[in-house]
Amino acid sequence: MKKKKEPDKKENNKKTWHAKVVLLTAFLAGGVCGFLIDRSVTGSGQEALSGVEIRPGGYEFINPLLECETAQETVEGRDLRSLKRKIHDFIDEKEKARGISHVSIYYRDLNNGPWLGVDERAPFSPSSLLKVPLMMAVLKDAETNPQILRQRFIFADEDSNAFENIKPSKAIGRGKSYSVEELIRFTIAYSDNNAYLLLLKNFPQDKLIKVYTELGVAVPYDNKKEDFMSVKEYASFFRILFNASYLNREMSMKALKFLSAADYRNGIVAGVPSNVGVVHKFGERSLGANGEIKQLHDCGIVYYPDHPYLLCIMTRGKTFSRMEGIIKDVSQLIYNELDSLYREK
Repeated sequence: MKKKKEPDKKENNKKTWHAKVVLLTAFLAGGVCGFLIDRSVTGSGQEALSGVEIRPGGYEFINPLLECETAQETVEGRDLRSLKRKIHDFIDEKEKARGISHVSIYYRDLNNGPWLGVDERAPFSPSSLLKVPLMMAVLKDAETNPQILRQRFIFADEDSNAFENIKPSKAIGRGKSYSVEELIRFTIAYSDNNAYLLLLKNFPQDKLIKVYTELGVAVPYDNKKEDFMSVKEYASFFRILFNASYLNREMSMKALKFLSAADYRNGIVAGVPSNVGVVHKFGERSLGANGEIKQLHDCGIVYYPDHPYLLCIMTRGKTFSRMEGIIKDVSQLIYNELDSLYREK
């Protein structure tokens, strides 16, 4: 019997940071959660850790673990409360100066689960952030029905990007035909509303709603309020993609690859060095009689080497440029604090 050819080490080294997303599997998520819950029950003479499992239910023989929550606020043996205080102080200083009325933040270490939040349960209008669960719903369907990604639809409606403050750099053209996979790319990478609405119109709504209900997130279509989703709630979509615990590995990787191509660079991305990978999605919204109340959000994963972390920031204010500035500055503050911590190791 011939020996299998060993993988080319040089070729392995050429793999991009995208491949990191498959390192943390559902098995690891389950193991970590089990450990945390066990610690909280048995005790250890130290501060107890608490764990909360999120499972979809509705299966005859299994009940898959979707995510695991822990209230621990330490990372690498350090207390996150110091970082939390710095973020609070920064926001208090900048909100008034920049005319920003509200900032909510959710940070989580994706290796071992510790997290911190700043008003993380305050409700906002998710706006374009809802493009991510639609992508997840389509890719979930494609796991058993892969041909749907090749289905084609013609865009024949009016332009829905006209009133956006941050307009897509690329958008689908009227009268042209696009595959579902192409529509996902335009929807996520360029935040093209035309692609999003065409995809939404041709995808079964019950399958989209199922994503929200199985993940325990508020269903947009059931809520008449503009502000109904918190930064902590929304962050679960990215955690589940990273853990590959809802979509399979192939589809989780595909989703994160689309998100890595997002061309909006003025929020979280602007706060980290250019050589650090980020997968993310932004959303904007103008409310009020004259659009005077504005919201800007950015949520994603920052692939700090060996220490990837999830960061979601939602803001409310009067000027998009100033909200972009505070998202960038919070991102930079967190990155620099973590960089200082890890470099000491």
